[in-house]
Amino acid sequence: MTNFEKLYNEVIKKALVEKFGYTNPHEIPKLTKIVLNMGVSDAVTDKKKLNNAADEMGQIAGQKAIITHARKSIATFKVREGMPLGCKVTLRRDKMYEFLERLVNMALPRIRDFHGIQGKNFDGRGNFAFGIKEQIIFPEINYEKVDAVRGMDIVICTSAKTNEEAKELLTSFNLPIKN
Repeated sequence: MTNFEKLYNEVIKKALVEKFGYTNPHEIPKLTKIVLNMGVSDAVTDKKKLNNAADEMGQIAGQKAIITHARKSIATFKVREGMPLGCKVTLRRDKMYEFLERLVNMALPRIRDFHGIQGKNFDGRGNFAFGIKEQIIFPEINYEKVDAVRGMDIVICTSAKTNEEAKELLTSFNLPIKN
């Protein structure tokens, strides 16, 4: 059991029950999954860059990334249907908590001029999405071996019914969300 999972089970659950008055233990919001997504526009011309991006994402997540493909053709961008364009990883259970702990404690403090993650990125169903401009903030990435600085999207999915419940859950994990 990871540190954040212990924190959730021992402290956060009780705090959420006190604040929102849940009667059924299954009502208490919890993390369901974390999805990392990276689009690689250079993959149109060079497939090796996509493989490098997938390897870096695998190092960050601790699990192998899958290659995503274009759904439809876009002639302006020289993209054809089925062409590999990005990579993604879906984390659940222990790996999800381990990644969130590394994100909050090691990666986010390394961002220059960091003022917190904008809190308006909730989707109405308790899911929170935000972007990171450079993958080199993660300590797993060797800066000398990076061929290009790429951004990624991170989506944290919860079982919360409202954005207020989800925000309370995520700020309890010390995720720096500002209004």
